[in-house]
Amino acid sequence: MVQRVAVIGAGPSGLTSMKACLEEGLEPTCFESSDDMGGLWKFKEVSETERASIYRSLTINISKEMMCYSDFPIPADYPNYMHHSKILTYFRMYAEHFKLLQHIRFQTRVKSVKQRSDFSRTGQWEVVTENCEGQEERHVFDAVISCSGHYTYPHLPLKDFPGIEKFTGKYVHSWDYKGPEDMYGKRVVVIGIGNSGGDIAVESSRVAEQVCLSTRRGAWVIRQVSDNGLPVDMKYNTRFVHILFQLLPINFLNWFGEKKLNAMYDHTMYALKPKHRLFSQIPVINDDLPLKILCGSVIIKPNVKEIRGSTVVFDDGSVVEKVDTLVFATGYSYDFPFLPANVLYKSGHRVGLYKHVFPPNMEHPTLAVVGFIHALGAIMPQAEMQARWVTRVFKGLKKLPSNKAMIKAIEKDTKDMETSYIVSKLTPLQVDFVSYMDNIAGEVGVRPSLPWLFFTDYSLFKKVLWGPVTAYQYRLMGPGKWDGARRAIFTQFDRMYQALKTRPLAEPETSIAGLMLKLSLAVMAGGAAVYYVHVRNPSTIPTLLSNLRPQTA
Repeated sequence: MVQRVAVIGAGPSGLTSMKACLEEGLEPTCFESSDDMGGLWKFKEVSETERASIYRSLTINISKEMMCYSDFPIPADYPNYMHHSKILTYFRMYAEHFKLLQHIRFQTRVKSVKQRSDFSRTGQWEVVTENCEGQEERHVFDAVISCSGHYTYPHLPLKDFPGIEKFTGKYVHSWDYKGPEDMYGKRVVVIGIGNSGGDIAVESSRVAEQVCLSTRRGAWVIRQVSDNGLPVDMKYNTRFVHILFQLLPINFLNWFGEKKLNAMYDHTMYALKPKHRLFSQIPVINDDLPLKILCGSVIIKPNVKEIRGSTVVFDDGSVVEKVDTLVFATGYSYDFPFLPANVLYKSGHRVGLYKHVFPPNMEHPTLAVVGFIHALGAIMPQAEMQARWVTRVFKGLKKLPSNKAMIKAIEKDTKDMETSYIVSKLTPLQVDFVSYMDNIAGEVGVRPSLPWLFFTDYSLFKKVLWGPVTAYQYRLMGPGKWDGARRAIFTQFDRMYQALKTRPLAEPETSIAGLMLKLSLAVMAGGAAVYYVHVRNPSTIPTLLSNLRPQTA
């Protein structure tokens, strides 16, 4: 029987894993190699080996209501897109509120995790740790949750850049970048157009003589500020939009989305247009990059062909001379150096985990990986949902399929990802945020039921269908139900607006035409939801009508 659980890492995934353990009556011990919690979001002036690293100005590109844990809303006066210091403060508040600090052993690195000799009987693990003074200690745990993340090991592919060894300037990986202080008056080339590459190009362009941003594939660039000034994820990451994605052809959705983006700034004109379609890869989120391109502060260039001293030559034959600094925003490799190789199953480019959590080849399901996932959404609610499932499996309340069935599901998942997304060795993990959250919520028994809400709480139904898919929805029913979830959903836009109410203004009068439009849309939404459920499962609605009752776990 599982009782003592080792949690590796006190970042956002580790914190919620500890809380999930406590909710199920388990005893977590968290090992954190640094002197503070927060993982990626703990800023350090000097990057530390085998730890994630961020730059001084980093602001999250997910809005606060979409990134917070399901039963602990972020304070209303916090900005919608938070600086890393605010995020770390939120994590500390979360840890203090749920009394997690007493379970964390700081400055303690996990050296190895191995199955005990009697694993086939007990499912137990031996965990070897080392403290800041170099002292080793051996522990025995009934189960282990790895929360080490995937932004720890910078990928620096120097062999792909002929002549780099003779480059006369300085080169760094974005993992080492802290700010533009060393770039005043310099000529800079940033290689890679992910979110970090875009941020670094924009920030350095404010002080550098010239910045070039080199990209192999191009990228779709979306804004954080959406229609009417709303955060883009609160505007479009809704169940109604998710239903449209299930009903409409993906080619149409790509065309529509690309047309909308190009209406803001033509990606061909700005030299950004990628080789892939909009929904084949997570887009770059950057409001400032198009303006910097328009100003000439950032010049978009193709892939680097070679480097000749201080001259960078690109695939199209163009050159940039007298380059002082190269910044490699070339992503990260991932690894689990403390785990034995035989527990990790390989599938395509990725470590094969059942539903991105459980190794499929274990005799006992007492090892889980939480937070090792990538979607157009925050890691916090995803990791929280994973942790809630993991602890119920550990507790024996949920059972996993057979090893053979899990491997089959993993291989299918790998093929589906390769069909739907652009995947590679560096980006092997991508899921649809809502689909994945609902899938794991179904395992826990907390997936919100639209038909049930339609017939029992129509006001809440409208919020759940039309509003953003915030984590509160997964506390409405089932195990871990939170009495404050309904109110949190009804007030999520109030908290969003509160941070913007910095100057008193008269409230606009409500338009009757607007109310009628909303009512019409609500009726259409209800009909679409009923149709969607009926198409997917024709027996659901008749069953619900004959026997109305909430989901039970």
